[in-house]
Amino acid sequence: MKPLTGIRVLDLSRVLAGPTASMILADLGASVIKVERPHTGDETRTWGPPFKGGESAYYMSCNRNKRSMTLNLKTGRKILTRLVEKSDVVIVNFLPQTLEKLKLTYEEMKKIKNDIIWASITGFGIESSLANEPGYDVLIQGLSGFMSITGEPDGPPMKVGVAICDIFTALYTVIAILAALRKRELTGEGAMIDNSLLECSMASLANVAANFLIGGIVPRRYGNQHPNIVPYQAFLAKDDYFIVAVGNDEQFKRLCKVIHRKDLAEDERFKTNPKRLKNRDLLIPVLEKIFREKPRDYWIRELKKNNIPAGPVRNVKEAFSDPYVYERNFLQDIQHPTAGKITLFKNPIHIDGNTFEIYRHPPLLGEHTQEILKELGFSEKEIEHFKRANII
Repeated sequence: MKPLTGIRVLDLSRVLAGPTASMILADLGASVIKVERPHTGDETRTWGPPFKGGESAYYMSCNRNKRSMTLNLKTGRKILTRLVEKSDVVIVNFLPQTLEKLKLTYEEMKKIKNDIIWASITGFGIESSLANEPGYDVLIQGLSGFMSITGEPDGPPMKVGVAICDIFTALYTVIAILAALRKRELTGEGAMIDNSLLECSMASLANVAANFLIGGIVPRRYGNQHPNIVPYQAFLAKDDYFIVAVGNDEQFKRLCKVIHRKDLAEDERFKTNPKRLKNRDLLIPVLEKIFREKPRDYWIRELKKNNIPAGPVRNVKEAFSDPYVYERNFLQDIQHPTAGKITLFKNPIHIDGNTFEIYRHPPLLGEHTQEILKELGFSEKEIEHFKRANII
């Protein structure tokens, strides 16, 4: 039995943060109903290419293991009420003013089901001066400080290559929902979760934030270098880039042995990490020159032989071709009604040696509308009315 078997989630969100959170809950066994706008659905259904069988890869990346139904939230209140009555968790990512208009606030949901767990994801939180400002990932990467620390020292600020702020917020939201479920188990009370992309992203600055908050250091861009550890970065070998991650002084000594420069390990300027950090502009050019003398694979082999963390810089195709991915059973082939056989990555969580299989393909728009309405007790006649009235 999956850990969240029996938990019912009503997902009223779209795009990435909310759908990713509900997907993780679905992976863990929750029954998730994804509610989408009639005819158009989640915006990500059009975000491509690539498309396969009319479905976008973007959409399929964050909607496995769910059922989809269409519903006009303005006119389908009777259906929405029954959905909420049958749910343990509701996930929304509308602006507060939209929540008010649609009567989807926590207070309104509590009137329907007193112990509901209501999880809101917004750019800036429900109760703030920026509450009704839209929050897009690239905007949040800029506002949170992430872009200021990403990129080459003398280059422009850069965003991370994926919508990382959305992913951080999705993970924090799953954690909050699990905590709220436990609270309800203990007290019988529901919960209001108010997560913002900006706070979740700034919390994810980790040591970089602490460098400022505790040390007063305004972080800058280091390219592939690390603000607190040296050497810990990508280097260019004779033929390609590779990573060296020296985490302590003993590893640095072994590195110096591998490159036949024991003198560097004995140099007072480089003996300890704080000293290497202070004198990185002296040390790094020396290492760069040495590493360019031999091929990448030579250095990786020799470094790993001496227990120094090292590895290649791979593209996505190379990463997914690694035998490790298959040893860990991370990918799964599934059948999709329009796309045929597709391969998706699974939830990376392992519990008791088990992984969580994909048991349901990312649903077509409204694929389960009638099935869900029948489960809610609506008759064929009522369902036909809903169709004619463009409620579903």
